[in-house]
Amino acid sequence: MAPPKLTEYEKKRLENIRRNDQMMAALKIHSTVSQLSAATKRQKVGLSKSYKLSPEKKVAKSQSPIVIRRSLRTRGMPPDSGGLDYSVETPDRSPTRISKPRPSPRVMGPLSMRDAYSGTESDRALIDTILFLEKKPQVDVSIKKKFDRCEAVKMEQSDGISHDSVKGVVKDEYLDYGIKIDDKETESCVDVWSMGLKKENIARVLPGRIMAVRFLPCNDVRMIVAGNKFGNVAFWNMDSKGEEGDGIFLYRHHTGPISGILCQQSCLSKIYTSCYDGFLRLMNAEKEVFDLVYSGDDAIFSLSQRPNDMNGLYFGEGRGGGLNIWDERTGRFSSQWILHEDRINSIDFNSQNPNIMATSSTDGTACLWDLRSVNADKAKSLKILNHNRAVHSAYFSPSGSFLATTSADNTVGILGGVNFEDTSMIYHYNQTGRWLSPFRGIWGWDDSSIFIGNMKRGVDVISCSQRRSILTLQSSHMSAIPCRFDAHPCKVGMLAGATTGGQVYVWTSS
Repeated sequence: MAPPKLTEYEKKRLENIRRNDQMMAALKIHSTVSQLSAATKRQKVGLSKSYKLSPEKKVAKSQSPIVIRRSLRTRGMPPDSGGLDYSVETPDRSPTRISKPRPSPRVMGPLSMRDAYSGTESDRALIDTILFLEKKPQVDVSIKKKFDRCEAVKMEQSDGISHDSVKGVVKDEYLDYGIKIDDKETESCVDVWSMGLKKENIARVLPGRIMAVRFLPCNDVRMIVAGNKFGNVAFWNMDSKGEEGDGIFLYRHHTGPISGILCQQSCLSKIYTSCYDGFLRLMNAEKEVFDLVYSGDDAIFSLSQRPNDMNGLYFGEGRGGGLNIWDERTGRFSSQWILHEDRINSIDFNSQNPNIMATSSTDGTACLWDLRSVNADKAKSLKILNHNRAVHSAYFSPSGSFLATTSADNTVGILGGVNFEDTSMIYHYNQTGRWLSPFRGIWGWDDSSIFIGNMKRGVDVISCSQRRSILTLQSSHMSAIPCRFDAHPCKVGMLAGATTGGQVYVWTSS
């Protein structure tokens, strides 16, 4: 068979291959590649058949032995062991900034104030001041008394029936649950436009974020109690006048964020504190000890007390919406209810009818309850206010006529009218993020205004009658965002605001 005839392209391709082979043969490339391949194979075979060990390096006698660091767990030592010998010297390193306190173990029992004290100087001045105030009779100048002294006015309603009423005061005949209020604008007992911030009324009392702030309900001394996220509680005597530490005394008797501070005007030497560590403690200045009132496994998120029950403590425990009533006399629960689907953030009682309680929850609701008819099996609320996101607070006005709620859905709710059926939602930006404590709007000294922080380092004043923000308190001295507030229960026009940086600002009216 004759070979196939090649095309011109195939002929040219074969010619190029022969020419390239001649060039490679002239350069001896094929022989060089063969030699390199053979050498590589011999080297691999030799390595697989023999092993060469390097001699050990002898440690010189003059060198110190190498110490391998091992954890306490691998050495079989308890976690609270000191580890190194006390004879070992460590360099003195002073921190350049206030650091996060080290976690301390939970003390199951009483803790002396001396052991909990974190200051360098003695806290004798604070204890003596509190004991002096305890022995001195206090004049009852509560907000309720101020309202009772208001001038009664006559108003003619649309039905032609004339009623005597006091502005902002709840009438006794409506206290069973329905609360009737005067729809007329409540006159303010303080000029909010004159409130200002002085430099001497600013202090950094705590390291880190302040979770709760309270005025000591006292007329003679201006004292503030504040708690932070690390379990510290600080006392700031604003009238210290040259005392050690500028009148600031710092204690650490908790191991987690402080969720509540409770001060009683009837007994100033005893102050309750609640914490995320599940503890309720009582500071007893007479015994100079922090007594353990209650300890649980779940976090305590809120704390309150009924005005007519000084022996009962109401606190929200756990994320299941549970509310506990602790009887301090018997040392046990008097009642336990499940009121919400998520944690309870605030608990408050109506000043005119202490049987009416308000709670706010992360489940997005604020509820009103009648303590006389709460069923332990299935609690039923009197009123439910729904928000789109978590509700951080729900507080009654000083007269008990209104309820103000603060929610993460950027609203402040105001409930009023008979049985609180009138609801108004006021826009307020409440997105504080994870680094700031959530805003909680509080009432002032009457039913006219609500005070709440804003993200521009100011304090917004919301008018209850106009249902809008009418004023923002600002100052060049304000260097941080105020998140938590308290209005002095005895001094009208004195407002305390606490920040994430541990500062406390006290506004006063001229």
